[in-house]
Amino acid sequence: MGDPDPPPSADGAHGPPVTTTDSSTKVSIWRSDFGASLVVVLIAVPLSLGIAVASGAPLVAGLISAVVGGIVGGLCGGSAVQVSGPAAGLTVIVAGLVQSYGWAATCAIVAAAGVLQLALGLFRVARAALAVSPAVIHGMLAGVGLVIALSQLHIVLGGTPQSSALENLRELPSQLIHNHSLTVATGLLTLAVLIGWPKLPAKARFIPAPLAAIAAGTGVAAVLGWDVARVDLPADPLGALVTPQWPDGSWTSVAGAIIAVALVASVESLLCAVAVDRLHDGPRANLDRELAGQGAANLTAGLLGGLPIAGVIVRSTANASAGARSRRSTIMHGVWVLALALAAAPAMELIPLGALAALLVAIGVQMVSLAHMRGVHRHGELPVYLLTMASVVALGLFEGVLVGLGCALLLTIWRLARISVKVTPQLDGPVRVTVDGSLTFLSVPALARALTAVPEKAVVDLSLNIDFMDHAGVTAIDDWQTGYERAGGTVRIDEVQEQWFAQGATGLPRPVRRTPPVRNRQAWHPLASTLSGRRQLEEGTEEFHSHVAPLVRPLLTELANGQRPTHLFITCADSRLVPNLITSSGPGDLFTVRNVGNLVPRHSEADPNDSTIAAIEYALAVLPIKTITVCGHSACGAMDALLTPGSAGDMPYLNGWLRNGAHSLHRMSGVPDGPGRLDRLGRENVLQQLENLRTHPAVAKREAAGELELCGGYFEIAEGRMHILSPTAFSQV
Repeated sequence: MGDPDPPPSADGAHGPPVTTTDSSTKVSIWRSDFGASLVVVLIAVPLSLGIAVASGAPLVAGLISAVVGGIVGGLCGGSAVQVSGPAAGLTVIVAGLVQSYGWAATCAIVAAAGVLQLALGLFRVARAALAVSPAVIHGMLAGVGLVIALSQLHIVLGGTPQSSALENLRELPSQLIHNHSLTVATGLLTLAVLIGWPKLPAKARFIPAPLAAIAAGTGVAAVLGWDVARVDLPADPLGALVTPQWPDGSWTSVAGAIIAVALVASVESLLCAVAVDRLHDGPRANLDRELAGQGAANLTAGLLGGLPIAGVIVRSTANASAGARSRRSTIMHGVWVLALALAAAPAMELIPLGALAALLVAIGVQMVSLAHMRGVHRHGELPVYLLTMASVVALGLFEGVLVGLGCALLLTIWRLARISVKVTPQLDGPVRVTVDGSLTFLSVPALARALTAVPEKAVVDLSLNIDFMDHAGVTAIDDWQTGYERAGGTVRIDEVQEQWFAQGATGLPRPVRRTPPVRNRQAWHPLASTLSGRRQLEEGTEEFHSHVAPLVRPLLTELANGQRPTHLFITCADSRLVPNLITSSGPGDLFTVRNVGNLVPRHSEADPNDSTIAAIEYALAVLPIKTITVCGHSACGAMDALLTPGSAGDMPYLNGWLRNGAHSLHRMSGVPDGPGRLDRLGRENVLQQLENLRTHPAVAKREAAGELELCGGYFEIAEGRMHILSPTAFSQV
């Protein structure tokens, strides 16, 4: 475990070595890791000192944990770019332990928690820690953030933190009214820099905001000679190492403290590792190895007298954003912290405690994440988040987590008991009954009440969009079907997802009537010709809500905040052409432009109000488009109109638009008349539109730079076959 290369893959196996035979690539990776480590250390030092202050621990304990988290966590961990160190999420726990047992005993608890983490990692149970509801975890961290912010705000205001968050809140007005010391000025200056730093131009923000804020507060206090409390480090940092002592107290309370530190540190680290994996293209984290690495780091930190360690999202994000490629960056950052602690202690002792407190106020507020709130709200779990957060603030960490877990459990039970049953009688057609949700014994009464609204002796299409059905649910539907059919009715059951009822009623899977994935309504609907367009639309949307929406809703939820397609697909408006179907793509994959004849006006001939050109401009300027495809098709009416002048009749707008196909028609000169002439023009038109695209400067520039690929496609409707353009001709796929 001492060799940092190669980082492990997600399945526990080692990925390809980071170093290669290409010496220039090796130098590039080292340079990236070196630069990233310097960025991270500038963030880590002030944060580590501030967390030590908030925890009631010796200041040097924060630096010890930053060093151990970087070196030991980096060497033993399973994430390529995650950075470990003292974490704000553990501050409340550590402060309570220090107050109850003293600092030496707290170090012993940290070391024991590391042993527990090591054991959990070796038994490969890391993913089990992710089973806790994210709403509870994020709510807990938000509550901890508010507790930190409230306590440290008193230090910023020149006062002393109270024993609980509620008392801090009650005392806050008095602090605001009566305290106006130099400590207040230092803290407010630090906060002002932290708030204003992101608004500066990018070139001015090469220094991380925490370092800039601490430097501003420290510099002003030093230049003006303010008499404020400052960081006090031991003259001999190595001589300040604490020997852990087993705490005095009952085994149950000590064991509870060990488990609390281990679980909170583990869950926070694993969630951080999963989140950081989204920020880089390297190997995925091996969560079991990461958990064992966190255990080794906490064992070492506890034995040396450091704070508990966890993966930290702020430092990890900075590491990935700065271009880190491997664990070398994490390890080097630990080395730099050690060097600064040994060589630059006098400079650190100039830092005012009020500046560190202001930094922690900002961190605490940032832990109440609006992004996390939006995420849990989309999944209907915002009450769990808010109740957990409020309970942590009002009752304490352990009590708050228990309240959050209880709320999450009650929400799950409520969802199991909640079912949607919609009965829709149709004129001259079957009665449609749609059942959505989980059908358990808790929801059977609601189902039974709803089924009483079904008219007697009718044909019933019962659509079961059920994600789970227990024996009580199967029995309820089976009994109702039997009784209804005995009374002269007919019940046809369609299971959208799993065959819960089919298997539960017979014990064996049986064929069920399922909706075909693709249908033409005019062909299959017995009354399609007599239904109004509005009614057809209503029936189509009802069928989507019943059969398709439940299957795609998770994906649509992820895409709700914005689109990021990489493919612009320009095709014909013909109703027989379905882009997502013929490319096997889904929501969010294609940015689609449809017009008559899949035409692209040349740059010199384009109308400023043309929607096709507007879409191309938007796609290249805003979206991460890497490919543009022009797709034509057989038996195209627009191509037929080009071959037969005047066939468009009295349609001036259509005739005007088809003038954009003149260059395609010119390519057909010399091609004899015949049955294949129409499809030949359709293919030539695709080639011509690709050439028209290249007349647009933005397209030409990006294609020349290798940032954009142009492709052509041609769909044979009768054969259901797509042809892809090669450099010389179309090839079947």
